[in-house]
Amino acid sequence: MKFYIVASGSKGNATLLEHDGRVLLIDMGIAMSRLSEELRNLSHCVEDIEAVLFTHEHSDHASGAGFFPDDKIHCTEGTLGGRMNRCLIPYRTINLIGLDITPLPTSHDAFLPVGFIFQNADEKLVYMTDTGFIDEKNIAAMKNADYYIIEANHNVKMLLRTNRPPELKQRILSDVGHLSNEDSAMYMSEVVGERTKEIVLAHLSEEANSDEAALEAYKRIFRKRFIDINKIKLHCANQWKMTRGGKSDED
Repeated sequence: MKFYIVASGSKGNATLLEHDGRVLLIDMGIAMSRLSEELRNLSHCVEDIEAVLFTHEHSDHASGAGFFPDDKIHCTEGTLGGRMNRCLIPYRTINLIGLDITPLPTSHDAFLPVGFIFQNADEKLVYMTDTGFIDEKNIAAMKNADYYIIEANHNVKMLLRTNRPPELKQRILSDVGHLSNEDSAMYMSEVVGERTKEIVLAHLSEEANSDEAALEAYKRIFRKRFIDINKIKLHCANQWKMTRGGKSDED
């Protein structure tokens, strides 16, 4: 598996997942021109995308749903209103582009939001953003993946110092908001295992977080949990620049 996080953050999200030369898209909250450009850089085109999975209906994840036909779209019932898409059911596994895909329910102020586990005989990728917490059932399902794309949205002190309205700050900090750096690192310290190769921190707030703050939180908490972070590639996704990950051609 290879993944390409085209954009990650409150201004738009889109991630391409490639397996055996086949491509699917997770979320589409950016301009089609940008997605098309990045696909060309990967020697693909929009028509190569066999399926589009949506995590939830918020515009930074789903504003570009109209670019794709119904028969390519997969999301939970009601996510895209009355569109006749292919309905995802939490914990019910489907197969697309040769991968078993299991939707995991998340805790966010949206209609039936989900994250995903992508798996084949050799590799496992967990994708989860936009959630206020992760429950025990999901923790069990997420254990010992090769790759994680996981939300680390904010540094709490930085968030509280912003000029955002108090109700917005409370929403972000709530159980239906977003994971802080520390919460994200604590959850990941429970699920990483011997096969874990890479963690990408996603959906970082441009105003209430930084790459340095997120990475430092992970390093601090992993040290406390006696986890050797040096054995794992740890890096941050970006709102404006594509982030590559997964199995390289040399592996």
